[in-house]
Amino acid sequence: QVQLVESGGGLVQAGGSLRLSCAASGGTFSSYTMGWFRQAPGKEREFVAAISWNGRITRNADSAKGRFTISRDNAKNTVYLQMNSLKPEDTAVYYCAARTTGWNPQSRSYDYWGQGTQLTVSS
Repeated sequence: QVQLVESGGGLVQAGGSLRLSCAASGGTFSSYTMGWFRQAPGKEREFVAAISWNGRITRNADSAKGRFTISRDNAKNTVYLQMNSLKPEDTAVYYCAARTTGWNPQSRSYDYWGQGTQLTVSS
């Protein structure tokens, strides 16, 4: 079975930067589409970014374009989300997700999910 563990969240000033990490164990990480989603209080979980199994294709939500970069290191079974120019509206719990087959990055039908890591951006 696949386990995903997010880390790197915390409290950041608006305009600052932070990098989230997601470490995967079990399964075949190098064959999975990986994604980042986030959920703020009272809101639906929303897509942030996704990356194909080989890192050749990425997709960002409009809110993340120009600010967030998703990447992966298959040798470490780890996916990252570099977040720059952070805004208070980025405050949310960020979840890592793995899709075992296909490329449907914005879909919430990923097969595995982590427990999430909290990001709080202060004004």
